[in-house]
Amino acid sequence: MTDYFQANFPSQSTTTTKSEVERQQLEDREISERIAVSIANAASERKAGDILLLKVADVSYLADYFILATGYSNVQVRAIADAVEHTLKTEWQKSPLRTEGKTEGNWILQDYGDVIVHVMMPYEREFYNLEAFWGHAERIELQLSDDEMG
Repeated sequence: MTDYFQANFPSQSTTTTKSEVERQQLEDREISERIAVSIANAASERKAGDILLLKVADVSYLADYFILATGYSNVQVRAIADAVEHTLKTEWQKSPLRTEGKTEGNWILQDYGDVIVHVMMPYEREFYNLEAFWGHAERIELQLSDDEMG
């Protein structure tokens, strides 16, 4: 007989109700939002400008949240991205799935799955204007650790 004989399968199955699935999705979104706020605080500690948190879950399947932040030099853009990575590694035990643009330092994208971080120089931020592109997404007001508003 093979390993796939019916006797090798568990005799009980678990059923998941729609409300349990919805509850789990809500919990996942709450965790995603807390991660996004941690990212915004890490960026703020590195003096990032114009930090914006967008809830894109309702308008896109790419992620639940986007964080947009401005750095005013290539060194600062890299420092902000490093601070985000360090914070998520220590507080949430999460590493980015992918990081792009770190060598150039003009626009660094960090993909954490349900949260995507964009750290840009002012020219790139103005030129690509992601705020307008994702204008239909909900903007989340931030109360940052140094009392700046995002």
